[in-house]
Amino acid sequence: MTIASIGQALRRTAMPAALAVALTGCMVGPDYVRPEAPTSATFREGAGWKAAQPRDSLARGRWWEVFGDADLDALELQVDVSNQTIQAAEARVREARAAMQAVRAGLFPSVNANAAAVRSSRSGGNGSSSSSSATSSSYNAALDASWEVDLWGRVRRGVEASEAGAQASVADLAAARLSVQSLLAQSYLLLRVQDAQIELLMDTVAAYDRALLLTRNQYAAGIVARGDVAQAEAQLKSTQAQVLEARIARAQLEHAIAVLVGKPPAQLAIAPREFKAVFPSIPLAVPSELLERRPDIAAAERRVASANAQIGVAEAAFYPSLSLSATGGVQSSALGDLISLPSRYWSVGAGLAQFLFDAGLRSAQKAQAVASWDETVAGYRSTVLDAFQEVEDNLVALSLLEQEAAVQDDAVKFARESAAIATNQYKAGTVSYVVVVVLQAAALNNERTSLGILGRRLTASVGLIKALGGGWDATALAAAPAKD
Repeated sequence: MTIASIGQALRRTAMPAALAVALTGCMVGPDYVRPEAPTSATFREGAGWKAAQPRDSLARGRWWEVFGDADLDALELQVDVSNQTIQAAEARVREARAAMQAVRAGLFPSVNANAAAVRSSRSGGNGSSSSSSATSSSYNAALDASWEVDLWGRVRRGVEASEAGAQASVADLAAARLSVQSLLAQSYLLLRVQDAQIELLMDTVAAYDRALLLTRNQYAAGIVARGDVAQAEAQLKSTQAQVLEARIARAQLEHAIAVLVGKPPAQLAIAPREFKAVFPSIPLAVPSELLERRPDIAAAERRVASANAQIGVAEAAFYPSLSLSATGGVQSSALGDLISLPSRYWSVGAGLAQFLFDAGLRSAQKAQAVASWDETVAGYRSTVLDAFQEVEDNLVALSLLEQEAAVQDDAVKFARESAAIATNQYKAGTVSYVVVVVLQAAALNNERTSLGILGRRLTASVGLIKALGGGWDATALAAAPAKD
């Protein structure tokens, strides 16, 4: 008997299977509709901001290139390869895809092949001292097929839920990548601002050192008191301490960057160099488009879809289940007779099962699924609100920090002028050194404040790009749910 002849028994189930397939068009549970999210027609803080032209306003992928820094570009390219947060998110994507395939397998029959050879012996007696024994052999080969028909869409709703979960994982990966990329960009730009702070302080130390030498010479000539020398000494030492503090901050930023690119801090050194700040033009899209531009929003929305499908899975448990099975094979006591026609056997069957009493288990499971859906909807709407807040926060920060920078530049200019005048007056002997110290300290503080504002502007620029999604688009999930 051939495998083809064995399969004849399985084909006898074609008629009930066809009927079952016809019935699988039914799916219980609610069909998914994206929940309403709180949006507005415009961004409140976007008045006067450039609108997005064209619609795809941010470059896909390498958005950090808008800052025009080759060192930053090189560091960002290492993130996908080496960052452990992204590696973990990528592993979760693979895990979700595998889970989706496992659930999808429930749509198809399972087929098993088995073969067995058994030799047995039985002994017996008739009340005498002698006994007799009989030895027999049995050989068997069979194919078994079983299929639980998805009458009410339980499996299909499960596939729907797992597919949405896999899409959420893909969006989570994109969100993790964007978060790490933006954190790296902010850390790098702040490091360059810190370089400027250190350079300013070193120049100030050199100026204060010259002022100390002048004061000592005047003290030696009897022109000034010993207190002026002490003031100059204190001013110099205080500024030298600020240099050390600034270097600590720079080193910590460098260490953070090393970890972000997946390296031990000892293996990464970023040399100080001249830095020219670039403030990119970041056009805005319509607020409602933020729902498609933010991967965290897309992930939250996909979790709502998954929870919605789980309601259908729970509801399908209230209905009866239909299982089809078929077996075909051959069995003989002699191996040579195994393939003969009399040795074959087959069976087909169908089973219908229905829970009659479960002490409220299925009702509780459905209530749990509905509550889970309510939770994900709330989480989705909260994520949307948080996204709008991030955009508005960075818009107002960029707008007002630009004005603050202009005002602070004037403050720096006048503070420098005031300190220069006081220094000349001190040399002429018309003011005390205390006046010089106070005005020089004010000038230094104003310059450091100006650099601090520069750092905040750069950080807000990166923050706005991140808040707008970094050029990401959720249509990628609908087009290819299994790919990122």
